[in-house]
Amino acid sequence: MAPPTRYQVGLLLAQTVVVQAVTFMLRPASAYQALQLDVPASWLGLLGASFAVAPLALAVPAGQAVDRYGERRTALAGAALLAAAGVGFVLLGGTIAGLALASALLGTGHLCAVVAQQALVANATPAGRYDAAFGYYTFAASLGQALGPGLIVLFGGDRPIPDTGAIFLGATVVALPLLATAALLRPSGQHRRATAGRTGGVADLVRTPGVPRALTVSCVVLAAVDVTLVYLPALGAERGIAAGTIGVLLGLRAVASMVSRLLLGRLVAAVGRRRLLIGTVVVSAVGLGALLPPLPFWAMAVVVVVAGLGLGAGQPLTMSFLAESAPPGLRGRAMSLRLTGNRLGQVLIPSTAGFLAAGAGSAGVLACTAVGLAGAAWVATGLHHPARPPAAPPRGGRAE
Repeated sequence: MAPPTRYQVGLLLAQTVVVQAVTFMLRPASAYQALQLDVPASWLGLLGASFAVAPLALAVPAGQAVDRYGERRTALAGAALLAAAGVGFVLLGGTIAGLALASALLGTGHLCAVVAQQALVANATPAGRYDAAFGYYTFAASLGQALGPGLIVLFGGDRPIPDTGAIFLGATVVALPLLATAALLRPSGQHRRATAGRTGGVADLVRTPGVPRALTVSCVVLAAVDVTLVYLPALGAERGIAAGTIGVLLGLRAVASMVSRLLLGRLVAAVGRRRLLIGTVVVSAVGLGALLPPLPFWAMAVVVVVAGLGLGAGQPLTMSFLAESAPPGLRGRAMSLRLTGNRLGQVLIPSTAGFLAAGAGSAGVLACTAVGLAGAAWVATGLHHPARPPAAPPRGGRAE
């Protein structure tokens, strides 16, 4: 397979930016809308979990669809679902049930788009460049995550509760061009070659040494990002901080993640993948834990930047590990398996956080999340750089 052209790489990165911008614009907006509906703080975690419930069951089938039908078709399905989710927020956002339904659509569309994108990066990148490639890919994701909350400032950001109706409508308009960009993506063709023979399945991936640890770390790190998206706005509402200020803080966290991801290839070459993963997870735990006491804006900004630097590296590092471990024809399933663990964390951790919020408040939830990150850093101490997968062909097939 010929390497992707600059046009195709730019197209993939542009689609990644828009997918994340739409998602990270709608998710905080749904939390603000829930607060406007006088939903108790303990229910916010359940609203966050609705984003992950349906995708939790569909993650592995989405990976199988990528491996069987190709990245482009799955990306198209994800784009259509994201647009449908925007419409759902516009039409049904006046009730908590409608918010939950639209959040489930959003999570499913995000899942399909992300699995397709990650599998395309894994299938089109030489084995020795995974850290840099996934660093650039997740850099684009962080750019979208920074733009999404930043757009909240344009829609009544000087108030504690912004104009969520305008945010929902604007995100829907932004999502529509995703259909065109997905249609223009060139699939890797790995799905056609994989059908020539058997390549194993999810059970084989789970038995790969180190994979359970990588999945655990990925799950906790992403859940920590998820908790900040829901409970940082709630913390702002509790302390009377304007929505625009919280949007700036969320944007700073994403920008900090962009910096760590842009430099990921160089950092791995200098420090090593395992040590870098441990260190960045510890840094993110320290950053979130520091939000427990009331802080002035400048101090909150410093703390959020520190947390963002740490949270940014965890996802691409675990992607690189799985891409190197999985054989051709199973990389879509490998990425979907990682996302399954992530979604499981997004169901359990925010739901648990919601119950904690009833007694400990939003600051207590963030502190508990920091403790979870410290545990993930300990798990990562047993994770070692995998050997490059052998070039032997799958049973019944030919080597690439």
